[in-house]
Amino acid sequence: MATQTGLPLFVLGQGTDPHSEKGVDCPGELPAASDPDLVERARKAKEALGDRLFVLGHHYQRDEVIQFADVTGDSFKLAQQAAARPEAEYIVFCGVHFMAESADILTGDAQKVILPDLAAGCSMADMATFDQVEEAWEILEDAGIADDVVPVTYMNSSADIKAFCGRHGGAVCTSSNAKRALEWAFEQGEKVLFLPDQHLGRNTAVLEMGLSLDDCLVYNPHRPPSAEELRRAKIILWKGHCSVHGRFTADSVDDVRRRIPGVNVLVHPECKHEVVLKADYVGSTEYIIKQLEAAPAGSKWAIGTELNLVKRLGQMFPDKSVSFLDKTVCYCSTMNRIDLPHLVWALESLVLGDVVNQITVDADTTHWAKVALDRMLALP
Repeated sequence: MATQTGLPLFVLGQGTDPHSEKGVDCPGELPAASDPDLVERARKAKEALGDRLFVLGHHYQRDEVIQFADVTGDSFKLAQQAAARPEAEYIVFCGVHFMAESADILTGDAQKVILPDLAAGCSMADMATFDQVEEAWEILEDAGIADDVVPVTYMNSSADIKAFCGRHGGAVCTSSNAKRALEWAFEQGEKVLFLPDQHLGRNTAVLEMGLSLDDCLVYNPHRPPSAEELRRAKIILWKGHCSVHGRFTADSVDDVRRRIPGVNVLVHPECKHEVVLKADYVGSTEYIIKQLEAAPAGSKWAIGTELNLVKRLGQMFPDKSVSFLDKTVCYCSTMNRIDLPHLVWALESLVLGDVVNQITVDADTTHWAKVALDRMLALP
């Protein structure tokens, strides 16, 4: 069995790792970030493309980009919105690589999905490579339990990991339906392999389904557990995490409660278990937005999720006090790569008939990834 080595390091824009969820090539001549005409250039390009263009903006994008989005939302909602616009020839996805892959899987063959900057990847998705997961499955087979294991992958994973789950009888989940997906998986088998975010898997299994921490086993691809440990586990959690949500700590919660008396702590389930235990509310990005919408005027909120969204929520609800959970400023660095110069370059290239940074998923991967996605969509 081959030994998994670490991913090579590249200077940004020099070289490509074909096994990484994100690319690092940054082709094209970008307009200068200081160009005062960027907003007008983006507007004109979008107007010129008309109904041939559909721009998707993830909640974590910069405001300068979000202003040009036709639809905003989380990754799966945006991919579904793209699929619902078959007349749009160009889908410009202002998000990260795995999101654009999902859009390509769900849209028609005639539609082209564009990611304005190929370096916009996802560190969490990169923590579970296809080769690593294939090797893990071999270890489960050697332990004699693979037939009892159902793989479930979070939406924040590469297309080939989604396809892996499709081939092996598993499904995809979102942070909104993780409980339903895990309940379904335990109806199919005795154990679950949850990829790639250990925190979402643990928080869902323990806090929503009544499993114990002892039922959970973290699978480190660089130091796999023993066969006996794998046999004892009910849910095998891949050793992955979100680099943004993983920064919040229990001390962050204690500190904000000292600083802001009466504050409501609202966090995403990608946060660590000890953070979620101390929070008042836990839920997906859409849940977080709805909580703020429904909150009474004058209420105080400390939110543990990506900073672009937290800032936007503060602007959307000026009658409420909205704070970032941690004192340390932390944007999603790869999501933040989609800026106005990259968006203008992508749109103006399309106006000229040049399709740049197209994201394509091969037919076999598309088929099996869609099998896994369809299993999720069939959940009650």
